[in-house]
Amino acid sequence: MFSYVDPSIRAQLIAKHQLIDLDRAGREITEGGQPHLSMLGPVTIPRLIHGHEVPLEWYPFVRRMELAQVLAAASGVTDGASAAFRELLHANMSVNSVFALPGFRTSHEPLVRVHSCCLTGDIFGSMRCDCGPQLAAAFEQMLDAGAGAVIYMSGHEGRGIGLWAKAITYLLQDAGQDTFQANVSLGLPEDSRDFTDAAVVLRHLLDDRPIKLLSNNPHKKADLEAGGQRIAAVVPLVSGITPHNLRYIRSKRAKGHLLPGDL
Repeated sequence: MFSYVDPSIRAQLIAKHQLIDLDRAGREITEGGQPHLSMLGPVTIPRLIHGHEVPLEWYPFVRRMELAQVLAAASGVTDGASAAFRELLHANMSVNSVFALPGFRTSHEPLVRVHSCCLTGDIFGSMRCDCGPQLAAAFEQMLDAGAGAVIYMSGHEGRGIGLWAKAITYLLQDAGQDTFQANVSLGLPEDSRDFTDAAVVLRHLLDDRPIKLLSNNPHKKADLEAGGQRIAAVVPLVSGITPHNLRYIRSKRAKGHLLPGDL
C-alpha cells in the first residue's frame, strides 16, 4: 500500500514494529499469509480532554489495496456499472484511525466509540447533526471511565456518500426531505458504511477481549460482531440535541437508532 513510501523507510518501520499487517481476524502477519489491513503506530497525539492533557495513542490503519489492483478493477468496468468501482475506491483508499487513551491495550471491557467522519459536525461545528458533540462526549466518558478508544472512520462522511454529495443532500433537506430520503434522491444508498475493519483492529489491539460499545446505532454492533469483536454491553451516547438537528435525530430513531422517545 502507498508504493511511494521509500523501501528503506518501510523496512525501518517494520523493524521497529511500527508498521504491521493484519489478517481479517486481527492476527499479525509476519511471513506469508494474505494481509487485509496495514496499521501504523502508535504515534503520540496529545489532546485536551475536560481540561486534562492526555497523550492519546494514534494507530492509523488502511485496507491493503495496491494501485495495480485498482487499475485492474477499473479496466473491468466496461458496461457503465461504475458503482462497484466507486465502492472499491471508497472502501480501500480511506485511512482510518484508532485514538486510544493510555492503558487501552491492557484494559478490561474498555469503552469504544466507532465514529463516522463528519467534517461538517466534527470540524466545521455544524449544529445540523449531533456528531461533533458525540465525539467530544465520547472522549470525556472514556477519560472518566479510565480507559477507551475512538475508532475514527474517515470514509464515512454522509453515511458513506462523501462531502460533495452531502452538501447537496443538505439542500434537499432544506426543501423538505429527511436525511435518508435525500441520499436516495441522489441515487445513493441510505447508509453504505461498513464497520468491520474496526473489528479487525480492535481484535488485534485488545487480543480478542470484549468492549463496551458507546453507540446508539445497532448497525455498528452488528458489523463489529460480524467481524468477530465481542461486545459486553452497549452504552448509549446522546449529546448535542438542538432545534437545528431534531428532525435529523428523529429520522435516525425511525431507522432503528436507540434514542429516547421524548426528544
